[in-house]
Amino acid sequence: MNTTKQQTQLYTLAVVFFFWGFVAASNGIFIPFCKKHFELSQFQSQLVDLTFYGGYFIGSIILFLMSMFSKVDILNKIGYKKGIIIGLLISVMGALAIIPAVNAGSFNLILSSFFLIAIGFSLQQTAAQPFVAALGSVETASHRLNFAGGVNSLGTTLGPLIVSYVLFGSLSNPSDASIDSINNLYLILAGVFVAVALFFGVSKLPDITNNEPFENAAGALKYPQLYLGMIAIFAYVGVEVTIQSNMGALLKLPEFGALDESFISGFISLYWGSLMIGRWTGAISAFNLGGAMKKVLTIVVPFLAFGVILAVNYLRGNDVSNLMVYAVCVGILVAGFFLGQEKPAKSLFVFGMFGVVAMLVGLMTTGQIALYAFISGGLACSIMWPNIFSLAVAGLGKYTSQGSAFLIMMILGGAIIPPVQGKLADVPSIGIHHSYFITLLCFGYIAFYALKVKSVLKNQGIDVDNLESGAGH
Repeated sequence: MNTTKQQTQLYTLAVVFFFWGFVAASNGIFIPFCKKHFELSQFQSQLVDLTFYGGYFIGSIILFLMSMFSKVDILNKIGYKKGIIIGLLISVMGALAIIPAVNAGSFNLILSSFFLIAIGFSLQQTAAQPFVAALGSVETASHRLNFAGGVNSLGTTLGPLIVSYVLFGSLSNPSDASIDSINNLYLILAGVFVAVALFFGVSKLPDITNNEPFENAAGALKYPQLYLGMIAIFAYVGVEVTIQSNMGALLKLPEFGALDESFISGFISLYWGSLMIGRWTGAISAFNLGGAMKKVLTIVVPFLAFGVILAVNYLRGNDVSNLMVYAVCVGILVAGFFLGQEKPAKSLFVFGMFGVVAMLVGLMTTGQIALYAFISGGLACSIMWPNIFSLAVAGLGKYTSQGSAFLIMMILGGAIIPPVQGKLADVPSIGIHHSYFITLLCFGYIAFYALKVKSVLKNQGIDVDNLESGAGH
């Protein structure tokens, strides 16, 4: 960050990142209610998340088609700030629509409501990601995105605790929630969306606009860093979701301890917390700190975040003694940050290879070693979104928001790769353990992209290790 004003603007924008995480966490509370109330199978209950991720893809497609037919980049024209506000208001309608859907007892209407929320989130993210990148120089864009991602992860970590305690009077998983409590939940969420929209409306954020004519998809897609980056985002979101989505079945295998649900929830929590560990650490570079202080915090902050995860699990009633050994993996993360040297391509390669090695260890072993290897995939994933994003939009100029929309579309990976792994796991000759080879392929591609994009950008006159201010805008 170059100025105090830009830092203040970043903190303001981070508010919406927090509530994305906070709201996403409420899905984990709502899904058990749907499964019990509507007597759904496990696959049917997961349609909530499938609809949610699919909504991101459809929302980005709609924005692109509207821009293509109007021949004006709509998001560039209205500005990132107004785009976020409109997205929030769409999500308000979705949250309010859930209430009559639940009262009517229609799961299909509930899915439609979640789809509407996701449409709003899609517009918010398509606007907010390049907005964060624009609040300063390009060489520090990934650091600002890491900071925003860390705030998002804080929302995801605190969301289940706050929502469970306030609405259900308990920190446990509210699978027996009443319809009235669900109504209250989404009334509160709708109110939060409105409050954040008003907050953005009165905030002094720059309303960045661009009236350049919208040409066509070929405009943005002529840049290799973008279309290769789209595949990288697809792989990243897919691997991030599929590791934990299939972990419950993995942990029930005898060779993985045949764990019951109470133990499984603790490990799933540790996985999602791993993303917070990495994002908090990556966020350090968003602040003007001396070299020595930055090094100290790079060592201290990951273990501080790990302590937060242990505390959250303790409050949930989970046994944390069996999670302590994971500190070794956190130490490896710290080493990865020093090896990455705060350079987007290098950091992405280091953490991509971290993921490759971790998945290989998980596939070749069993028991606690394999378990923590798979969970550490969350540490590897933690820095990938901001680095892939900043590399993919570097040098796009007037096509930056269009490229952002394409990248948001690739969140579709979270809806596609997990069921693909599930199908592989159903094959007797493969099984759930060895179905994790799909995660190896995802991390392998991300490491390849990190190497490829450096040469691609160099050919365009952009040195990713020493980007000049404004090179990507």
